[in-house]
Amino acid sequence: MAEISGKTLMPETFQGTRLDIAGQIGLVWELVKAPLIVPLLRVAVYICLTMSLMLFVERLYMGIVIILVKLFWKKPDKRYRWEPLMEDEESGNSNFPHVVIQIPMYNEKEVYKLSIGAACGLSWPADRLVIQVLDDSTDPAIKNLVEMECLRWAAKGLNIRYQIRENRVGYKAGALREGLKRSYVKHCEFVAIFDADFQPEPDYLKRAIPFLVHNPDIALVQGRWRFVNADECLMTRMQEMSLDYHFTVEQEVGSATHAFFGFNGTAGVWRIAAINEAGGWKDRTTVEDMDLAVRASLRGWKFVYLGDLQVKSELPSTFKAFRFQQHRWSCGPANLFRKMVMEIIRNKKVKFWKKVYVIYSFFLVRKIVAHMVTFCLYCVVLPLTILIPEVEIPIWGIVYIPSIITTLNAVGTPRSIHLLFYWILFENVMSFHRTKATIIGLLEAGRANEWVVTEKLGDALKNKNNNKAGAKKFRLKIGDRINTLELGFAAFLFFCACYDFLYGKYYFYVYLFLQTITYFIVGIGYVGTIIPS
Repeated sequence: MAEISGKTLMPETFQGTRLDIAGQIGLVWELVKAPLIVPLLRVAVYICLTMSLMLFVERLYMGIVIILVKLFWKKPDKRYRWEPLMEDEESGNSNFPHVVIQIPMYNEKEVYKLSIGAACGLSWPADRLVIQVLDDSTDPAIKNLVEMECLRWAAKGLNIRYQIRENRVGYKAGALREGLKRSYVKHCEFVAIFDADFQPEPDYLKRAIPFLVHNPDIALVQGRWRFVNADECLMTRMQEMSLDYHFTVEQEVGSATHAFFGFNGTAGVWRIAAINEAGGWKDRTTVEDMDLAVRASLRGWKFVYLGDLQVKSELPSTFKAFRFQQHRWSCGPANLFRKMVMEIIRNKKVKFWKKVYVIYSFFLVRKIVAHMVTFCLYCVVLPLTILIPEVEIPIWGIVYIPSIITTLNAVGTPRSIHLLFYWILFENVMSFHRTKATIIGLLEAGRANEWVVTEKLGDALKNKNNNKAGAKKFRLKIGDRINTLELGFAAFLFFCACYDFLYGKYYFYVYLFLQTITYFIVGIGYVGTIIPS
């Protein structure tokens, strides 16, 4: 029997049709590319270069200012009046103002004891301190555990109150707002806020409160976060690098130059009168802390950041928790900018240059441009220029400027300088989620007000591993950790890298292959801590 080939089975008319379709598609592409695709891509390149220059100037400005601050600026206790609060032999503790500690929590089974224990260990006269645990938990078992912990400390003589609500209206902002309405805190002058995983040192109040007592124009004293689980995995090290720059540079510069920065939502002490004057806690965005800070600043209140006042906290160590956190932190500021930009422009109480700083530097560059330029330039525009060689990106825009920006970002965490390359690749992946969240916030789309509490593990994973020592290894369903969007981008970048390897001339495929691997690793879920079920 004669051998039958594929061509024998496939009609010649069909083969001709297939070649005609391919030829027609190629012809249409050539007709569309020159008048439409190439000009659009050139516009995208110009926009990305403009955003990159904006970010470069911002980072350079911040770098110069932080050097001047460290070398020549006075420390906060020298810029403002600061004297330690002392007991008086005649009046006793009357020199110490009444303070309420608010600890908002939601199903915080693994960490609730940490924050409650740390708050109860604060060095402050017991008759001048109220500890308020604002529990929005939906799990009855966890609510019972938290309440029993509060009763245990109350039995030791501390004024600790366990507070619950019938619903979670307003989420964290709603809980804080309701807490300040309670009659037993009406006499308090200041409120310190700590999330469930934060552990202030005993002298925290004695170092922070004097700024508020002796300077009636100061509304907020913000402490710095210090991370207890930074070495847990590579993802937590990446987070530490980003957040250390935020605290070491951004918060320090804002405090020193304009007495303004974004409240971090925890590890800070507020003057209750300033909160009330600014309109109280609002739940119109997912960044109620930043919302309050901007409104208070527009009314002339000043903020002080203390870099040496450090509070232990936990970084999200699972990728799912980190992704939800980054969505909230990226969507919220963009949405707040949309709501407040005109109010800032029309404000009469603050100086013109402070308005410029808040609108341009604080909001536009840091909260919008910084997210979008990373993703658009390195994950979209650069790969497309490989497929469309008629459009080129200048070497200064793709190598020199970004290298300087990255180097300036690394100053906050010198111990992780060797991880800088990994940090770049991971940040490029996360920029996709941040860009998406920023656009949602600007457009006030469906997930603009989505609030997912960041999961904290505490010692849960360590305890589980100890309990299961020698036991059979756990397994996770592949569907539980697959991230399809990341895998899609990995495929796109891999195709562009292969094309550049075959036909390109600038060796961009080296970067693209590495970025493809990073997207793929995140896509299959092998990033962060994997929790055994």
